[in-house]
Amino acid sequence: MTGKLTIVPTPIGNLGDMTARALDALEQADVVCAEDTRVTGKLLAHFGIQARLERCDENVIASKSAALVARMRDGKSIAFCSDAGMPGISDPGIVLVDAARDAGVTVNVLPGPCAVTTALVTSGFKHNAFYFGGFLPRKEVERIKLLESLAALDAALIFYESPHRVVAAVESIAQAYGERPVALCRELTKLHEEVLRLPANELADNLAARDAIKGEIVLVIALPDARAQQAASLDDPALHERIQAELAAGASKSALAKKLSRELGLPKNRLYDLILGM
Repeated sequence: MTGKLTIVPTPIGNLGDMTARALDALEQADVVCAEDTRVTGKLLAHFGIQARLERCDENVIASKSAALVARMRDGKSIAFCSDAGMPGISDPGIVLVDAARDAGVTVNVLPGPCAVTTALVTSGFKHNAFYFGGFLPRKEVERIKLLESLAALDAALIFYESPHRVVAAVESIAQAYGERPVALCRELTKLHEEVLRLPANELADNLAARDAIKGEIVLVIALPDARAQQAASLDDPALHERIQAELAAGASKSALAKKLSRELGLPKNRLYDLILGM
């Protein structure tokens, strides 16, 4: 068996980021499977590469994987490209990698551009770890629930977002995290690249005031404030005393849970349960 699968990363914007190894892999492949043949076709044409293209998007990749693996077992070399960046990161390419690995087919993954790590570094947020969540849920209730579950995570949080939903997404982040800083990274490596760092509530206001928002977007959320993290324990007696004092002063249970969640980086639903229990 001499066939193989090569995962070929492509530029997230600037075509100068295409590597020599990636170009060689595309030239030598018997077939190039692409998330969108129109996008990859333009890339190949730009570099003067003539290759057989096959559509392999999220709608068909699961049904085509077995046949593609069979062709690789018969000696064919297949390259896979997503629309931009590293295939397999929040795109259907991982399905084909999984199938090839299960079948014992050689898989070569070439290093290259990735919007996740590019955005994380350009945000400038200090971190020892990061969490990448792909695209945020479309529904507000589900977004808030996810964000609250990650509130105390000692890591930078990274999400992709559509320009059509980014205002609602940042408003949800502001609701969950208040003034925690967020970096909006738009059109990375492209002519109109924009990196905007603001507290979540201010970023939401900034975006809402714009006439239009275009381009590919990555949102990077800073880690919870270190001082808040030190006190962020549901078992902290000081927290219990504060809750009792706030309730005695007439504070709303739900409003108090939201307020403490923003300050301490603790999940709002767990704080609410704690407040109800007291």
